[in-house]
Amino acid sequence: MKKLILCAALAGIIPALRAQVGDQLVGTTAAVENQPAADEALFRTHIKALSADAFGGRKPLSVHEEPVINYIAGTFKDLGLEPANGSSYFQEVPLLSVRTRFKNNEIVVNGSHGTVKLHNMEDAVVWSLRGEKSIKLANTSFVFAGFGINAPEYGWNDYDGIDVKGKIVIVLVNDPGYYDDALFRGKNMTYYGRWTYKFEEAGRQGAAGVLIIHDAGPASYDWSVVQNGRANDNLSLYSATGNKELVPIQGWVTGKAAETLFAAAGQSSETAIAAARQKGFKSFALSLKTTLEVLNSAKVANSHNVAAILPGTDLKDEYIIYSAHWDHLGIGTPIDGDSIYNGADDNASGVSALFLLANRFKKLAERPRRSILFLSVTAEESGLLGSEYYSLHPIVPLQKTVVNLNMDGYGNKGRTTSVTLGGAGDAETDRYVIEAAAAQGRIVMPAANQTSGGYFRSDHFNFAKVGVPVILAKGGRDYLDPAAEEAKRIAHPPVYSYHQPNDEYHDWWDLSGSLQDIYLFYGIGLRLSNDSSFPRWNEGIPYKAIREGK
Repeated sequence: MKKLILCAALAGIIPALRAQVGDQLVGTTAAVENQPAADEALFRTHIKALSADAFGGRKPLSVHEEPVINYIAGTFKDLGLEPANGSSYFQEVPLLSVRTRFKNNEIVVNGSHGTVKLHNMEDAVVWSLRGEKSIKLANTSFVFAGFGINAPEYGWNDYDGIDVKGKIVIVLVNDPGYYDDALFRGKNMTYYGRWTYKFEEAGRQGAAGVLIIHDAGPASYDWSVVQNGRANDNLSLYSATGNKELVPIQGWVTGKAAETLFAAAGQSSETAIAAARQKGFKSFALSLKTTLEVLNSAKVANSHNVAAILPGTDLKDEYIIYSAHWDHLGIGTPIDGDSIYNGADDNASGVSALFLLANRFKKLAERPRRSILFLSVTAEESGLLGSEYYSLHPIVPLQKTVVNLNMDGYGNKGRTTSVTLGGAGDAETDRYVIEAAAAQGRIVMPAANQTSGGYFRSDHFNFAKVGVPVILAKGGRDYLDPAAEEAKRIAHPPVYSYHQPNDEYHDWWDLSGSLQDIYLFYGIGLRLSNDSSFPRWNEGIPYKAIREGK
């Protein structure tokens, strides 16, 4: 239905757009056909620099943070932007950093039908986000809680009729819609499918621990991503309680390890998991127990968001926010002899896009009416922490923030004839995407079958949660020159690089599609920064009430 609505909207808007807009958007077809060499040079230069080994994979709170944030702030300054946080380009983000270790580096689980030893990193990746030096679980029981979801609006409660207080819950990744289109939102993952939600809900239920069963399909990433993301210190926003409100033990187990756990409890994991996918499933206790102690090395320290502003004119107290996270995974487990997780695509490219946009806006003959905030946030890879902190402690008023346009993963990609729109139908912002894409000669398609839950996996989500409309749009897979794409694949066969050390910049990268997407966001931002309207959330979207203070 959303696809039909968008196509109908497109048919109605394009003629008027061509008559009214002309060449006022730099995101026009002509501008994209003639991408200035200077833009590409600037873009490449900063991707290459930010993803260099010298920055050590840009881990927050590491020795590499200060050089990275100084590089970003210095570039903002060189581009002529003003500091956004008073006289500073920095916003301190207090984080709790915890390194967790186990005795003998394993967890021993005793069951009615055998004993299982879970080896850390190999069979299970387990950590704590609490500041306590030691956390002990004595003779602790286990519960299989299906997807670990309590969703009244979908008539689903995996915690109904089961007491998990002080116990370890084992849950499935994603949500039931992944397996049955009639449930939840079908293949479009809801927030209930995110690992962050499962930990949050288990904490609300009083659980002592959570283990999510990893499955590459519904998780949308390999086991190595789980390992790499938790190989070193684990970060969270610091709370005055030392995070005592969080579930004590969090983690993942492999599918194979889950099988052995169920077998040790005298259960079939295949049967239990199949039952959990059906509506009406009842969670049940597993005849398993464990005694474990984790030792935490914790410290509280400030990481930093980096923020610069281009002041507007008569509407300078209203704001457009462009954002991109600067962090990646740092130095971790070596793969093929490489231990630096450079994060070129994820997300040196997004920060470099901020620089390109800032440069374009700064060079306008007339400054936009509204102010534009360029925000590079920390600790996205640790759970969107920098943007969460910003949403709770905004530098500019949220009610005066018109829209957030977030950029994540703008690396090697060719030009396309389509734009994929996430959250299509959620807000009035759709029309701005449609118009700017039409000016580029591209059509807009609603994102479909979003099994990865992409809407909840990048920093725009924290803006949506506090009511700020967001735009999640990117070039689709309908390439303008399919033959060139195929030739590129032959010359440089694609390799899996998400959260891997091989996410590195290469001079052969085709950045034409990324530039096309950046110009799309430039056109949208240029339009909104000279407008006086505030796009609204549509009816039925939960963020609407937050925005309108209801």
